[in-house]
Amino acid sequence: MVTKTLCTFAGVAALFAANSAFSAPTSYPLTVDNCGQSVTFSQAPQRAVALGQNSAEILLLLGLEDRLAASAFWPTKVLPELEKANEKVTLLTVEAPTLEAILAQKPDFVTAALPNLMGPNSKVSKREDFAALDIPTYISPSVCVTKKDTGDAHGSRDALWNMDLLYQEIDELARIFDVADRGQALISDFRAREAALRKKFTSKADLGFLFWFSSPSVEDNAYLGGGFGPSAYIAHLLGGHNAINTSADWPTVGWEGIIAANPTVFVVAELDRNRWELDKAAAKIKYLTTDPTISKMPAVAAGRIVTMNGAAMNPSIRTIYGAEEIARQLETIKLPQ
Repeated sequence: MVTKTLCTFAGVAALFAANSAFSAPTSYPLTVDNCGQSVTFSQAPQRAVALGQNSAEILLLLGLEDRLAASAFWPTKVLPELEKANEKVTLLTVEAPTLEAILAQKPDFVTAALPNLMGPNSKVSKREDFAALDIPTYISPSVCVTKKDTGDAHGSRDALWNMDLLYQEIDELARIFDVADRGQALISDFRAREAALRKKFTSKADLGFLFWFSSPSVEDNAYLGGGFGPSAYIAHLLGGHNAINTSADWPTVGWEGIIAANPTVFVVAELDRNRWELDKAAAKIKYLTTDPTISKMPAVAAGRIVTMNGAAMNPSIRTIYGAEEIARQLETIKLPQ
């Protein structure tokens, strides 16, 4: 389940004031170098469309719901503390929208969280679609650095993802919308939470985490969090490592491979979408604990199964929330010393 942020809006407001001295108002025209493209803004956007949960939630956390016309592609529900603000925003679809639906919102800015929503091979939209209409675009820096020549739409990484890429995204979006002080306040909050977790788990045993996002069925390969993506970052933040050693962001692995990985802890994702039965954490846990072979895996037999909101496995603001979810549950189960 998604938990409430450790920093209330009152706390964020206090941080706004603390950081305002270091966050000058945006001077337009503003040019941002994003994913190898120079994007120029003549003024702050007034009708933005956010493609992907992370893009939408960053703008909502920055208090920009009145300038967020619409959003799409939500694997899970919005953060509870953002529900009221999100009610002001048109939801195109929880899945991938059409280009026509996006353009119907008359956007003056489109930001995307994932390459399958606005990448060069996207079936939804491409940057040139919007450039032809003089609509500026932005893609999350977290996906800009992935390798795209792997045959996987999500690409691969040869270095561990980290929160600095997210902080860059927050800062740049805040400057685009002329709310740089809010951006710095949000970054300060996340940095503090990141440091608290790192300090708490510094002396813990090296745990091997396996992150199971979902599967069409138990007979199919499982979609897992890749070796250098946000899931691996969570594992490292909690003093461990990703049991799946792959450069792909979203590898699909058969159960023989999962057994061979022999994780210390199974992390099963909870998704609010209704695409597959195994989107639900309870369905995953039922399979793990009742299958004659899988149930004998040391992690399963010892009850070392924890749940996490699936959005945390994407490079997003949810990643730190996911790490906090796991951290609380690790305190309730017996771990190897």
